[in-house]
Amino acid sequence: MAARAYWQGQIRLALVSIPVEIYSATRSGASVAFNQIHEPSGKRIKYEKVAPGIGPVDPEEIAKGFEYEKGKYVLVSDEEIESVKLESKKTLELTQFVDFGEIDAIYYDKPYYVVPADDLAEEAFIVLREALRQAKKIGLGQLALRGREYVVSLKPCGRGMVLETLRYSDEVNKAANFFRDIPDQKPEADLLDLATTLIDKKSHKFDAGDFHDRYVDALKELIERKRKGKTLEVEDEAPDPSRGSNVVDLMAALKRSLEKPGAANDDGGKAPAKPPGAKKAPARKTPAKKRAVG
Repeated sequence: MAARAYWQGQIRLALVSIPVEIYSATRSGASVAFNQIHEPSGKRIKYEKVAPGIGPVDPEEIAKGFEYEKGKYVLVSDEEIESVKLESKKTLELTQFVDFGEIDAIYYDKPYYVVPADDLAEEAFIVLREALRQAKKIGLGQLALRGREYVVSLKPCGRGMVLETLRYSDEVNKAANFFRDIPDQKPEADLLDLATTLIDKKSHKFDAGDFHDRYVDALKELIERKRKGKTLEVEDEAPDPSRGSNVVDLMAALKRSLEKPGAANDDGGKAPAKPPGAKKAPARKTPAKKRAVG
């Protein structure tokens, strides 16, 4: 089944309008979903929508309301919300252009693929894509999506383009509030050289396929063992010896990291691919107390 367009409209650059469609560029990854269960009976917990003093209510009797004073609401229907006129509901007007890399990554929110809506739109679409690529610029505008208006960016991506919603400045916490207590000092040159060498040895081209959600794998293994009625031995974590100590031999730790097997590989630091089904050998741990879970 063909993907359904998330939004259909036009990109406008001055007097040029390009009909386009956008599609979500991401999807939810593998996850383990848990339900709430009434343990004595084994029954699943369910939720009902209730009104105080009335009890459960019919979904058809539920309306949207905005609380303008404590306990006082203005009711607004879906039709009234839809009737709000905003040009950016159907048109993305590119009003500004900035250099690649000028927007801090913290402002990016969600990406979408942009494609021409039909054959007639392809020529103008390609011209805009290549003009952005040649100028090394990102287009900016505003677009109404999901019940609000977003600042969005537009940039080339292969044969198409990628649109990304951006956070407004008041949605991003000021970094200074969190970083102000970090000393403003330069590291020792030899420590910096060692750290840089370690980074260089582990550097290679990014491939998202190199990573997977190990936490989900571990949860699935836990659930399968519980399903089969096996008792699990869970180790209490041994305290980290480096915690609570004010003296850390950073130089020695960096040197050991460089000497560690696998710190430098012939392919520029990329770990060799494991055959399907291969499991990583369990790490050696400090002996710790065990407690049964069943």
